[in-house]
Amino acid sequence: MSIASNLNTIKASLPEHVTLVAVSKTKPVSDLMQAYEAGQRIFGENKIQEMTEKWEQMPKDIQWHMIGHVQSNKVKFMAPFVSLIHGVDSLKLLQEINKQALKNNRIIDCLLQIYIAEEESKFGLDEKELNELLTSSEFKELKNIRILGLMGMATFTEDQNQIKKEFTHLKSIFDSIQKQQIVELKTISMGMSGDYQLAIECGSTMVRIGSSIFGGR
Repeated sequence: MSIASNLNTIKASLPEHVTLVAVSKTKPVSDLMQAYEAGQRIFGENKIQEMTEKWEQMPKDIQWHMIGHVQSNKVKFMAPFVSLIHGVDSLKLLQEINKQALKNNRIIDCLLQIYIAEEESKFGLDEKELNELLTSSEFKELKNIRILGLMGMATFTEDQNQIKKEFTHLKSIFDSIQKQQIVELKTISMGMSGDYQLAIECGSTMVRIGSSIFGGR
């Protein structure tokens, strides 16, 4: 199957309210251009340097999403162009994004990463830390970032019940923040190639799909 036909098959299976992020990390620009020519405009990368190189070479109507773990000292490289940063997991990182956004005269959209998995290797805030961050005076001072929603990664397992439990947990945190009207959230980014359909059933509005579009790495 070609990249274009893979992409079209996936798009046809997504409900209208779900945004597709084509995860293009490690893939050459020629592969991304095939997806672009098939109509895809949102690409997800997990390394800032690689994303910046691709941004320089590719059409400027692309939205670039940073989906990997972000180091504060690298934010400045993507601040001029990044469309959405998925994995924001600390106030310190938000403050750095705010600082670099201000330098570029931009407001940068962010998702807060919530720790929902049972693996020690995943990053993210727990529910208590999330509430503390959103209600802190330091957070209220940040005028050059906008929190669009939450992001989470399920445990890497075949156990569908386990994954469903974690996705449902993220949705309940999202709903609770909405109810308290702390910030207005629109986006829940959860679900990848192996579990995106389950994620959508559990309330996801943004899925990150790579290998099902571009093939294995």
